[in-house]
Amino acid sequence: MRRTALLAGVAATALLLTACSSNDGGSASTADKDMTAEINYAFWDATQEAAIDTIIEEFNEEYPNITVKKDVTPYSEFFGKLQTQASSDTLPDVFWMNGPNFQLYASNDKLEPVTDAVDPANYPQALNDLYSFDGTQYGVPKDYDTVAVFYNKALFDQAGVEYPTEGWTWDEFHQKAKAISDALKADGVYGTVNGLSGGQEVYYNTILQAGGEVISADSTTSGYDSPEAIEGLQFVADLIADGSAPTLQQLSDTPQNVWFVNGKSAMFWSGTWSNAELRDSAIVDDIEVAPLPKNEQEATVIHGLANVVAKSSKNKAAAQAFQEFLASERAAVIQAEAGAALPAYSGTQTAFIESAPYNLQVFRDEAENSSFPYPVSKNTAAWNQLENELLPAAFSGERPVADVAKELAEKMNEALAEENE
Repeated sequence: MRRTALLAGVAATALLLTACSSNDGGSASTADKDMTAEINYAFWDATQEAAIDTIIEEFNEEYPNITVKKDVTPYSEFFGKLQTQASSDTLPDVFWMNGPNFQLYASNDKLEPVTDAVDPANYPQALNDLYSFDGTQYGVPKDYDTVAVFYNKALFDQAGVEYPTEGWTWDEFHQKAKAISDALKADGVYGTVNGLSGGQEVYYNTILQAGGEVISADSTTSGYDSPEAIEGLQFVADLIADGSAPTLQQLSDTPQNVWFVNGKSAMFWSGTWSNAELRDSAIVDDIEVAPLPKNEQEATVIHGLANVVAKSSKNKAAAQAFQEFLASERAAVIQAEAGAALPAYSGTQTAFIESAPYNLQVFRDEAENSSFPYPVSKNTAAWNQLENELLPAAFSGERPVADVAKELAEKMNEALAEENE
């Protein structure tokens, strides 16, 4: 499930919203079981559609006259489309929201508070906090994810390289990636496919592993110009420079998940959202999962999605009823059993971990032992756009990593100062 890749939320930067002061607390849903309504549910991950179909079917057993129409938009277009809808108060009735974009919509009064029928105690407090603004919760946590290394055992065997082990380091990761690329070059196989995919999957993690930060804890200062952040970015650039990973142009032509599924990459940094695709792939029997390699420390970004209701919904009671069902234990179990996502609802994660033949427990262990909050601010999209514009030159070798990082920090600090005025 693509969360916050390099292009995440860029279009939302120019969001034309009119801020209001209303921040009413949630109230229990008043939806009548026999009410008739039609609502739209917008999301971006087509691999979760089967699980969502099952959720809608069971919701209709309780509310038979509420029609839920699915609106599936590719992630790269999702927030641009949402921008247009928000500007004209035509947002979907219920839709997915991520951390980087949440505060922008909540602060401009575009979201309806969660009803009292939803108990926040059922979800990790960090996710409740992520989807709260000025003391009011607007999003119901849907799932959470960390990032690990999916690897292809058959390609490791073919190249004569030992499998990853727990506690492995950057050096060991790089050595394995290079050895596989060299050994299987004639077959067009690379050791890894890191690079263009984005912050959450790759370089946010390496910055944290080097002991750095993307943004300060109070969301006022960039961390990109620190030696640690530069070291984290350099690690990614070095993988591309020596042929351990494809070039940015290659990754632009063919997404990294396609490289891995087609057996052209031995390693693939990704999150729990990739499980549904990988579990149904032709290489499923060759897949295993390892924790991310470490440098100064073990580290991975943790993030999660939420289901939100549009304040402008014309069928708000029906939308809230559906949000409440999406917040239920049953809905969590459905998505877990389908392998669609690691659910946020407490006690429902086991079904997801058992949904594939490879070791998905790695993701839960990382969440408990080595996870760091996803970096956000009120207008995250503004500096996500700067990352997108500047970092490719560093990863491709066009410019020194340190120079790009310092320029990015300077421009990001300007954007943060503007949003905190």
